[in-house]
Amino acid sequence: MTALRPGKIVCVGRNYVDHAKELGNDVPKVPLLFLKPTSSLLAPGGAIVLPPASKQVEYEGEIGVVVGARLRHADEATAGRSIRGLCAVNDVTARDLQKSDGQWTRAKGFDTFCPVGPEVSAPADLSGVTVVTTVNGVERQRGNASQMVFGIPFLLSYISQIMTLEPGDLVCTGTPAGVGVLTAGDTVQVQLLGLSAVSNSVTVEG
Repeated sequence: MTALRPGKIVCVGRNYVDHAKELGNDVPKVPLLFLKPTSSLLAPGGAIVLPPASKQVEYEGEIGVVVGARLRHADEATAGRSIRGLCAVNDVTARDLQKSDGQWTRAKGFDTFCPVGPEVSAPADLSGVTVVTTVNGVERQRGNASQMVFGIPFLLSYISQIMTLEPGDLVCTGTPAGVGVLTAGDTVQVQLLGLSAVSNSVTVEG
């Protein structure tokens, strides 16, 4: 399958109540958006590289949504019909830099910090999609789309009020509770159960 090459990667922060709480944050009243550069993309089997600038790099398993039609000021129904597919995503994050910087570009933007699994067709019932993250075969995260603060069609509609979403763009919809630190030698896998998976080793730069 051809690797996903989105024009942009739009991400949603704190979209699961328990994850917001585990980091001591309030649940946002509107979606909290940030961008990851396309240079952070990593294919299944590639190595996540821990940069020397961070001492606390963490995994964040997420449901990725691939946009299938141009969306600008779209309503939820139109946004829902625009979904081309889903994919497993690991929103790798340098947590210490996220805290120290205040804004998240550096913490989220290192090369290899966006592993993405194969794109698959989206099921009719998006609320039934479950994301599971394992590290070295041990389950660390499990969340369901029904637990999101803001559902997938709403997110696409909301984002389209700010920026035009183009076919192929990737929207990462937030991570459930259970995030944790990655160390060199680990293997981390994010699965959308029965749909898509991305597994990567972890190494140190240089």
